[in-house]
Amino acid sequence: MRMQFWKTAIEEVYRDEPPNQPVSTELWRAVRKHQLTKRWLLRIITEREKGLEDRAYRNLQELESYSENTQSSLVYLLLECLGVRNVHADHAASHVGKAQGIVTCLRATPYHSGRRKVYLPMDLCMLHGASQEDFIRGSREQKVRDVVYDIASQAHVHLQHARSFSSSVPAAASVAFLQTVVLEDYLQRVRRADFDVFHPSLKNRNPLVAFQMYLQSWRKTY
Repeated sequence: MRMQFWKTAIEEVYRDEPPNQPVSTELWRAVRKHQLTKRWLLRIITEREKGLEDRAYRNLQELESYSENTQSSLVYLLLECLGVRNVHADHAASHVGKAQGIVTCLRATPYHSGRRKVYLPMDLCMLHGASQEDFIRGSREQKVRDVVYDIASQAHVHLQHARSFSSSVPAAASVAFLQTVVLEDYLQRVRRADFDVFHPSLKNRNPLVAFQMYLQSWRKTY
């Protein structure tokens, strides 16, 4: 019902008849000001609706698809808010969004495991012989680390691909990619923890992240 409400709300926003609801009103203003693409908004809602099935991803490609349709769509909208409509920026946004979705899935693993939920790609778990029960128990065995390694590596690949477009991406787009600082920070810390996603050090926040984001914003890089 929530998802249907937002689908209807989006249609009404684009008819200049937003529901009398604060978020819808602000969204309508943003759409009018920045000419936001309706497809990205609807794609986020549709993909979130699929996520209500509350099951693990069948494979890494399914996780990437979810990340593209949700996180990448948000970055596309951010670029439009910044007035950036550039094919290279869109390519970078696609990879940044996928990296963000993958890292988010990894970072949430201890939280979900504590609630007896595992969403990591089943194909990688089967490949390394790691069961859902291993994650629920908070196992730190090598087979669990191998699953985490494969997933983290794919996130790193997407970050590298995103950065490969940096010379062709307008400087104004860098603000939309500030989350790469947080993603890089987590991937480095999980690597130092030897890909033990349950390592206590991963619960601590890096106090320098805010400064690093400021520096990246000043340099207009990502």
